[in-house]
Amino acid sequence: MAEYTRRVLLAVAGLSPQVLTETLYALATDPKHPWIPTEIHLITTGEGRKRAELALLSKSPGWFHRLLRDYRLPPVAFEPSHIHVITDWERRALDDIRTPADNERAADYITEMVRQFTAEDDSALHLSIAGGRKTMGYYLGYALSLFGREQDRLSHVLVSEPFESSWNFFYPTPYSQVIETRDGSLADTRDAIVTLAEIPFVSLRHGLPASLLEGRSSFSQVVAAARNHLAPPCLVIDLRKRCIRAGATEFRLPPVQLAFYTLFARRALKGEPPLPAPPKEVPDEAWRNRFLAEYRLIRGEMDDTDRTEHALRAGMDGDYFSEKKSALHRSLKKVLGSAASPYLIDDNNSRPRRYRLTLPPDAIRIEGENG
Repeated sequence: MAEYTRRVLLAVAGLSPQVLTETLYALATDPKHPWIPTEIHLITTGEGRKRAELALLSKSPGWFHRLLRDYRLPPVAFEPSHIHVITDWERRALDDIRTPADNERAADYITEMVRQFTAEDDSALHLSIAGGRKTMGYYLGYALSLFGREQDRLSHVLVSEPFESSWNFFYPTPYSQVIETRDGSLADTRDAIVTLAEIPFVSLRHGLPASLLEGRSSFSQVVAAARNHLAPPCLVIDLRKRCIRAGATEFRLPPVQLAFYTLFARRALKGEPPLPAPPKEVPDEAWRNRFLAEYRLIRGEMDDTDRTEHALRAGMDGDYFSEKKSALHRSLKKVLGSAASPYLIDDNNSRPRRYRLTLPPDAIRIEGENG
């Protein structure tokens, strides 16, 4: 991770901002693999922001800047604009996360932050789930499973007794400093032990559609896409609505693509054998008739009906076939990402090419034929 030019430490915190300095200390002083971020970001609540700014970034006590000086660390970008406050639906800062609506907002906010920080290839992200409400840590870890890459890491900071949960403790100092702990006793911060427990995670990023990796989506939408990738494939074609449902994802296809796809789905549903494509530059009447039979079921009174039938008046040739298959595959991959694989038209990767939809009949349903 240390070789990446952009190294981001992202943490969640509630009323205990010291989780950030504890984590930074543990990362920077690791005797085997020290890791110093180039920037730090904190996700918190309205009250958490006040505490973080006063405790970490103020002139006094300014624990963040003191940590950099005490351990002679290089500059690390962390300023008030790097403290991100979860807001409600009306963009008002949340002072706590208690209601189902608050949890939904926190989930969406954290998911979007992690998506943004994992969007660049030349970056590494370290997430700390030690602070904040348990749900905040859960969402942060889950978001990394959804978007995380090989270079990203997830950890929880461990603080020895009696320093854990003490407001006066922010990191082990390299000099003697006596503080009062949470039970009223005295302890020297030089004696504290702070370590990181790295938490393995399974990355589901490769199963997400490109649209979710590139644009803002809710937590539930991204989770649904990941489930869709892991679930057994199931295809429903609704001719009346002119849409398909692949797993849990429903979307529309242009009528020509939908007709082309339905042709193969119906053959798979009936257990019929794969078909060779029509010859190049040689119109094939049988292929035209197969395609137009499906197209006429879904076209309704669409304006391009005559144009489509006119284009195929002599038959369907190999160029038309390849063009529609490629367009269909692009549409499926755009929506489903790598989860599109079982839904694509397969050519068996051998010659002569013979095309089919490989889904089993019990995974296919065609609806709306009488609508």
